[in-house]
Amino acid sequence: MPDLFFELSATKRNQVRPLADRIRPTSLDEVVGQEHILGEGTLLRRMIAGDTLTSAILWGAPGTGKTTLAHVIAHETKGTVDSFNAAMIGVADIRRIIDEAKIRIENDNGRTILFLDEIHRFSRSQQDVLLGAVEQGILILIGATTENPAYSVNNALISRSTLFKLEPLSNSDVERVLHRALCCEAGYLALSIEVTDEAISHWAKYSDGDARRAINALEIAVNSTTGIITLETAQQSMQRKAVRYDKFGDGHYDHASALIKSVRASDTNGALYWLACMLEAGEDPRFIARRMSIFASEDVGLEDPRAIEQAAATWHIVERVGMPECQFSLSQLVIYLSKAPKSRSVCDAILLARDDVSNQRAILAPSDHDPQALPTINATYFE
Repeated sequence: MPDLFFELSATKRNQVRPLADRIRPTSLDEVVGQEHILGEGTLLRRMIAGDTLTSAILWGAPGTGKTTLAHVIAHETKGTVDSFNAAMIGVADIRRIIDEAKIRIENDNGRTILFLDEIHRFSRSQQDVLLGAVEQGILILIGATTENPAYSVNNALISRSTLFKLEPLSNSDVERVLHRALCCEAGYLALSIEVTDEAISHWAKYSDGDARRAINALEIAVNSTTGIITLETAQQSMQRKAVRYDKFGDGHYDHASALIKSVRASDTNGALYWLACMLEAGEDPRFIARRMSIFASEDVGLEDPRAIEQAAATWHIVERVGMPECQFSLSQLVIYLSKAPKSRSVCDAILLARDDVSNQRAILAPSDHDPQALPTINATYFE
């Protein structure tokens, strides 16, 4: 069935295309940020510039440039690029693309690159259909995902692909993107719009490294304002961003890890920030209480024996009171553990002892002549 959208004229398409899509880079030199994978001499840049790309998975938060890289590859390559959202394509479509790729190879018409946006939405069985074609080089797969590929992509596909992680853009990178939108023909060059530096800085600061979010805010401001776009207009155009947090996936454990590392480092402000992120995202407060109780024994231990009492009391309060009131008890516990002296002596001691027991080391059995004698331990676990 033909795509009715692309039956429209180029002029009509441009009228409905969002700004972020209109100003999307088409060459490596136009891409902003991601110097660790696109800087001069880096692997991905060499592969794209030399048109020698192999299957790859682009992993990163929204607005970091995954789809942009796919567009750059489409413009740089001499092959055929098929681009789909994984949620909108089925197994039959994949088999058809593979068959067409085989025909191109037979006719010396070049290779086929399949770009699958949101590949984490592809079921495992759908991913399996691609394995043979990717392994034999019939298809070059470029997958883009906001989820950790270790959880969302088949290990077999990961092993056949090069993984590139895209980082959130810096404030200066986002500002460059916004200035480009104001000064390029596909953007607002013809409108001669005046935007204050404060407005640009606000969008860059509060976009959290998401270039698309900053561009969308600029577009909203332009479409709803006459005259100069000021800081106040910029603040109104950028709505509050929901905390990106997957309670059953990678984000869940990343936030928990950040909280624990902050408490371990006695970074009270950092610990409170990550606690707030988890609570704001709807994390179960019982999960937080449980992790903090473990921390009280593992990382504080006998340096402050009251830490485990505080953790137990907080867990009890969380169970009995619930949110939102229990957030104060959790905050008190996080602050207490952050400021408490740290020692892993208890944790290390029992782990060493269990290792000796499991490997049958360290203990000498009592003498047959004195079965009541205390066994001799040839190890020191705790001083």
